[in-house]
Amino acid sequence: MKNLIFSFAILLLLVVVACQNNSDEIVPNQEIDAIDMSDFYVYTDDDDNLSAKGTIDSHGDKCYSMKVLNRQLKENPGLEKRMFNIEKHTRTFISAKKGGNGGGKGGNNGGSTGNSLPVEDGLGAINIPVYIYVVYSNDQQNISDDQINSQITALNNDFNDSNFNDIPAEFQAVASNVNINFTLAAVDRQQNSTSSWGFSSSLKTAYPAVSGYLTIWVANIGSALGYAQFPGGNALTDGIVISPQYFGTTGFLTAPYDKGRTATHEVGHWLNLRHIWGDGNCRQDDFVADTPKSDRPNYGDPIYPTVNCKSSELLSYVSVVFG
Repeated sequence: MKNLIFSFAILLLLVVVACQNNSDEIVPNQEIDAIDMSDFYVYTDDDDNLSAKGTIDSHGDKCYSMKVLNRQLKENPGLEKRMFNIEKHTRTFISAKKGGNGGGKGGNNGGSTGNSLPVEDGLGAINIPVYIYVVYSNDQQNISDDQINSQITALNNDFNDSNFNDIPAEFQAVASNVNINFTLAAVDRQQNSTSSWGFSSSLKTAYPAVSGYLTIWVANIGSALGYAQFPGGNALTDGIVISPQYFGTTGFLTAPYDKGRTATHEVGHWLNLRHIWGDGNCRQDDFVADTPKSDRPNYGDPIYPTVNCKSSELLSYVSVVFG
């Protein structure tokens, strides 16, 4: 994952606890009020009328994380404040690492990127145990252990990538191995007659998230690939959901989404990363100063990302969003 240059481990350090905490207040120190949060947003331009049947909208969205977030914000009045506090906490930590004065935006919303964080931040490797529910209504959906293990391997490869020869030379100096490891802790197979769960909370109500783990539900959700819950939400629904045919690199899979990258993408959301195109045309950013503004996703393996917003910043490169 070459788009995460500013110490992804820093975000994880702050977010893992937040995922399990429903408190409205996250105040790390007295300097937090100096942090610029003027660019922060939670609601996006995605259609709020999320179909429980999992119907792809007119934009062809394949990741439903932002639509699910919009729904959760309506259902949970305290979620917006918790997400604000989590982002502010993160920016405070980053500002301290930079040695700055707490000013400046967290993303690339038209301002200067400021001083880069050191690539080696001293946090060391971060290990995340994974609890997987396989919820199936037929034999195909009851994916094999080999398919599950192939996804764990793909996650570890993507979050520990150190080969940057396939990105443009001008960006190689800011690419980084984020040093996050995933360990399969348990596979919980559950047979259920529901053929498609859609995007309502019914799947997670039936099979709640397991505290202390990254919970992954492998279950048919319709025509989208998957979705994630951002930090700050209900601990019982915390984790990511992926349809079985997009999970892993071997077994019951549908090309071209057979490389394990859907899980990589959704885990990024679970760790508090927004879409790199900002989910709001050119008006909204992803809060990470590693990519220029864009108003649309990139599919496949482009030489350069599609950028249709005016931006003077030459930042990091993203080669794969889904693949």
